Parts: sequence; structure tokens; C-alpha cells
Amino acid sequence: MPEAAPAPAPSSIDMEALSQKKPEDTTFSELGIIPQLSEACEKLKFKHPTEIQKESIPWALEGRDIIGLAQTGSGKTAAFALPIIQKLWDNPQAFFACVMAPTRELAYQIAETFEALGSIIGVRCAVVVGGMDMMTQSIALSKRPHIIVCTPGRLQDHLENTKGFNLRTLKYLVMDEADRLLDMDFGPKIDQILKVIPRERNTFLFSATMTTKVAKLQRASLSKPVKVEVATKYSTVKSLLQYYMFFPLAQKDWYLVYLLNELAGNSTIIFTRTCNDTQKIAYMLRNLGMGAVCLHGQMQQKQRLGALNHFKAGSKNILVATDVASRGLDIPSVDIVINYDAPISSKDYIHRVGRTARAGRSGKSITFVTQYDVELIQRIEKDLGRKLDEFPNVDKNDVMLLQERVSDAQRMATLEMKEKGGPRGSKRGRRDGDDDGADREEKIGLPVKKGKRGGNRR
Repeated sequence: MPEAAPAPAPSSIDMEALSQKKPEDTTFSELGIIPQLSEACEKLKFKHPTEIQKESIPWALEGRDIIGLAQTGSGKTAAFALPIIQKLWDNPQAFFACVMAPTRELAYQIAETFEALGSIIGVRCAVVVGGMDMMTQSIALSKRPHIIVCTPGRLQDHLENTKGFNLRTLKYLVMDEADRLLDMDFGPKIDQILKVIPRERNTFLFSATMTTKVAKLQRASLSKPVKVEVATKYSTVKSLLQYYMFFPLAQKDWYLVYLLNELAGNSTIIFTRTCNDTQKIAYMLRNLGMGAVCLHGQMQQKQRLGALNHFKAGSKNILVATDVASRGLDIPSVDIVINYDAPISSKDYIHRVGRTARAGRSGKSITFVTQYDVELIQRIEKDLGRKLDEFPNVDKNDVMLLQERVSDAQRMATLEMKEKGGPRGSKRGRRDGDDDGADREEKIGLPVKKGKRGGNRR
């Protein structure tokens, strides 16, 4: 496969003149976007293209495959949606484009963006993800939407089992969060899908933490791709303040409650490593009178969307989540991200803290570090090329005063978990054949118990 390399400029755009202009001094029409879509951008308050939009849209309109690397919150969705909608304007047809995402929530968000930008021409989207009724989705596909937004597992289910459905006329394939989609978890499904869609198509890969090694991108079958890189692999935005808090493991919940009290009134996402911890912390915080909802991959899809909508609407200001919420979700009002469990990789860190300080806003991230997390944090700091700052003005006496209240709330949370059964066991697996339902990140760190015959089970 040819490497992504500099190529002749799009014939209809003066790229040299465009490259000398800052994004804030550029208009969408200068990128080649038609007036109708430029007007749609204005209605959505997209006043000027972002850096990734400015660099990638002209190439996409020229018909080139794109590998796009940009920071979280930099407008990657519109960077691939606008060219696709403009081409659809010129050539309206069903099943024009397919957009793949690693999580269900991200798929719904991408569909909302397509429908908002394409409202002027009535763009119709079908969201095809796990956890939802297959028959309802089959009916939606029978109406021949323009855009399919999906998770790979459920799309493969429909390609195999939904009568009359195929993607033989597909013109565009997009992989959002492409580094996650091209890893081993999703790889087999992606391979099966690529076998039954046209080779003559345009392919766009976008992510904030993607390498451009040929070995990994070979699977995507790109043809002479243009590499658009407006950020380094492990970069964060300048408006993000990044802190750590160091304390013994046994005091983690005390510090969490102390921090939430100190930062009361802010919209906060708390990232944990396991589904069980996510549920338990949400119960504990509710018992302390805080407005918390949880989101993890073993909840029913309606519950997941409901929790996310409560948080987006502001009726609850704390979202406790696994890494299922770390990629791509655009919630502009998030003020603070707390890494309750230290991320296991620098990629996870970048995506988690990218939920705040989006689209030019400021934000804070605070990572909890216990005696067992020092090596993880040192690795992340090395990849970031900077040291995290220690969170200032922590009153340890105030933290200790919370011990009794937090212990009571923990006990009540444990009882609630037993009464309600907690998250369903991982042994039930992915019942609907969808890859995103129980993300790899959520499985890491689950307690392991010995079975009766000496084998390990979760």
C-alpha cells in the first residue's frame, strides 16, 4: 500500500494561499464547500473551519483517501461529514456512505452531526449498533438511508442476516477512532465487511491517537492516501490544565468525595476501569447527595443513552463511566475529568482528558495516583513530553474528616449492588454479536476468583 505522502494540490483550490491563512481567517467556501452547506455550518455556529477541517476538506472533495490525525475536540466529525454530504448533493443515492465507530454512543452522535449538517437536503441516517432491536434496524435499512452509522459487529450481523441488504453501491467508508477499529478486537469483523463492499470507494480514517504505520493501515485498503496531521500522536490542547493527586490506595474514595465537594457545581466525568466500580461509585455518590449517573458497556442501550442524556442536559452533573465514554463523545459543558483509576495507556489518557477543554474551551483533568500507579503515570508523562502538576491546596485534615461519612455511603452502595445484582457477569459475553458492548478496557482489572476446579473465572 502506498504511504500517505505529499501530493499535488487539489486543482480547484489554491492550497498554497490557503496554507498561509489561519483557520479563524478562513471560510468554508474557501475550502470548496457549497453555499448551502456553508449556511448550514453557520446555523450550527461553525463560524470558521478548524485546522483539521481546513487541511482535509479540500483533499476529500478532490476524491482522495484521507488519514487524519488531530486532537480531541478539534472538529474531526465535520471534517469528513461535509465532503460526503456535498458529494451526496451532487449524486443522491441510498447507502452512499458508511461510518464505523467503536462505541454505540459515538455512533449516535455522528448520526446527529450528519443530519444537522445535511438537513438542508434531507440527509437520512440509520444507526446500526448492538443492544437495540435487530428488526427495528432492518426496517430502517429497508427505507434506504443515505448514511449508515454503525458499530462493526452489528453491521456484519445485518450484512449476513438482513434480507436484501448490501453495500454494493457504497461510495464512502469512514472509520472514526480508526486506531481502535483497526486493533485486534474489531479486526476480524472489519475484514469480513471489507470483503463485501466495493474496492472502488473513498476511505477516510480519523483519530486523535493513530499511528500511520503501513502494517496497521493495510487492513483499511487505502489507495494513495493523503496524510493530514495537525497534531502529534500524544498531544493535548493548551487550554487543558492537567493535575495529579497522590495518596494511599485505601483513601481513594475519601479524596474523590473531597475533590467533588471542592469543585461542586462543575460538570464532571469520573473514569473508572471496571463496570463494577462504575456502578458502585455512582451509588456511593448518590448516597452522599450528589447527582451522579453511570455509564458502562454492560448496561442496556436505552439505559446508556438515558444516562448520557441526563448528563448532557445538566439534570445530573456527575457521570461515572468506563472507557466506553472516553472516545469521541462531544459534551461541550464538561468542566473536569477525574481519572479515578489511572489509564493503562497513554492513548486512553489522551481520549479521557479530551472530554473536557473542547473547541477552544478550558478544562481540568485530575488523575488519581496510588502507590501502584506510579509506573503508569511516568509512562504517560514520558509520552506527553511533560510532567503533570500536583493538584494545589489539598487539606489532608478535611479529607480525613470525610472518612466516616464515606464509609457509611460505601456500605450502603455495597448493599444496593447486592440487592440489584450489579452489572451482569462477563461470562454472558456479547449476546448480540456486537463488538462494542463490553470494551476491552472494561475487562481489564476485573477481580479474578478461583473456580472449584482450580481454573480462573471472572
